[in-house]
Amino acid sequence: MSLLEVADLGIRYGASEVVAGLSFSVEPGESLGLVGESGSGKTQTALAILGLLPAAATTSGSIRFDGIELLTADEEEMNALRAERIAIVFQDPLQALNPYLRIGQQIRRILLQHGLASGREADDRVIEMLERVGLPDPKRQFGAYPHQLSGGMRQRAMIASALIAEPDLLIADEPTTALDVTVQAQILELLASIRDDTALLLITHDLGIIAGHCERMLVIEQGGLVEEGLTRQVFAAPQSRHMARLLEAAPRLDRDGVRETVVGKTVLDVRAAAVSFREHGSHRGDRRLRAVRDVTLQVRSGETVAVVGESGSGKSSLFRAVLGLIPLQSGIVSFLGERLPDDVRSRALSVKRELQLVFQDPVSSLNPQMIAGKIIGEPLLVHAPELGADERRRRVLHMLEKVGLPDAFVTRFPHELSGGQAQRVAIARALIMKPSVLICDEAVAALDGAVRNQILALLEGVQDETGLSIVFISHDLAVVRGISHRVLVMYLGRLVELADSARLFTRPRHPYTRALIDAVPVPDPAAARGKQIIAGEVPSILAPPSGCAFHPRCAYAQDRCIAERPNERIVDGVTVACHRADEIDLTVC
Repeated sequence: MSLLEVADLGIRYGASEVVAGLSFSVEPGESLGLVGESGSGKTQTALAILGLLPAAATTSGSIRFDGIELLTADEEEMNALRAERIAIVFQDPLQALNPYLRIGQQIRRILLQHGLASGREADDRVIEMLERVGLPDPKRQFGAYPHQLSGGMRQRAMIASALIAEPDLLIADEPTTALDVTVQAQILELLASIRDDTALLLITHDLGIIAGHCERMLVIEQGGLVEEGLTRQVFAAPQSRHMARLLEAAPRLDRDGVRETVVGKTVLDVRAAAVSFREHGSHRGDRRLRAVRDVTLQVRSGETVAVVGESGSGKSSLFRAVLGLIPLQSGIVSFLGERLPDDVRSRALSVKRELQLVFQDPVSSLNPQMIAGKIIGEPLLVHAPELGADERRRRVLHMLEKVGLPDAFVTRFPHELSGGQAQRVAIARALIMKPSVLICDEAVAALDGAVRNQILALLEGVQDETGLSIVFISHDLAVVRGISHRVLVMYLGRLVELADSARLFTRPRHPYTRALIDAVPVPDPAAARGKQIIAGEVPSILAPPSGCAFHPRCAYAQDRCIAERPNERIVDGVTVACHRADEIDLTVC
């Protein structure tokens, strides 16, 4: 008997059918991948298994777990199964985690409620699990609230809460969407390491993840199964047009072309930027957390500069300071040669209009009480109050069309949108005023392949038409390779490499850059395994290592790297902070 058996599952919301006749099984210890585009019914299937569908949903068919029928089970029966026997990692950790409880308290409660541990033993198990999922300084994060963690850190805490009770079935719904590639690789290896005892249902739109971590896979489209089989066979010879399209849309480091360098005037000039935060409540008294240290960067007209690095590297902090949303400790930000006030509230309205941001988490950045049409049109009210209602509506509908959403979405609220749809609304809102600089903070992380490519093509098209400058913050180097002209690599708040994309992806000069490239999942089962995962964890930013901050994880480190911090220098046209940049050959095969 299979551990999980789903037979002819149907899920409806009124007249709308979101899952239709879906059947599959999961065996003990098996890793099964579930692939589909945004809105295809992947998450609805996962919620149905856990009995978490909203009251408005109507279900049919059967879901049996270890012989227990779940669709007719009452709440008491489901509570006995959740967390201890069936656990889930949700796509959006900010919504899944309780904002009023510290991370350690939330995970500890699972052990207490199921009688798995108590007292000091429970605390020790939680800290151990936080360390296993790659959370830096786990004892400190034990006492942190969700809002005090980066997006990647919150997702790791969510994974820790799912694994803490050692469930029989783990449902991972886009578990690495918010993670950088190195931690993504570590987390996926961690998930693989528990498969002797735990079955894994891995839901994702990333075919590279499926290729490297699933024996079997299912492909669904509009709630229905269109293909299933052994992963190697499906990738080698897809039987459905839908799977063939997904493969075609998947970004690959070895396929996508690299964009030529842009020569133009400097639009955004960042000089020696530093950002720090005061940490309150420490037993040592107040301390400064130095998130960004002396970063210099220029962005040219019509250029896309990608910013990459692991969670906590300072990517988002740097550009939130550039936008005036958080204070600069030191440094200068200039727009078109004019120095900008540090605080956004002191900047002219015309400057605010020219610098726009697409946030990492689209759902939390959209007003839950406003429909999509009003969200997209709100900048017009602020920056173009002379426009009439009809013209505003025309522009809103035009932007919806450009980001690939039908007119009907104009009346939808954020909670009625999938993660990908919410991100498209956020991008439409940012572009409606035709800004000069668009800062995209993980703007396509939540999007499936086809929609992601559509959004990237949209951004490139707007750039070609208007000379838009784009700062593209991302952990997905396969996407970065296709869209960027230059790439800035950050580690623990510092610039470690800045190079044209063509140079960086063929011969990186910093070992950290090469490690990021090697960690990118490959959408090919034959080539997906066998890569070395970067060793160790990101050090605590409160206590960075001496010398080069990367030396504890670097295979090329020498005594000088431990003792002396490398300064930025130019090596073959590349800005790099590595003592051995001109010695070691990091050429990508």
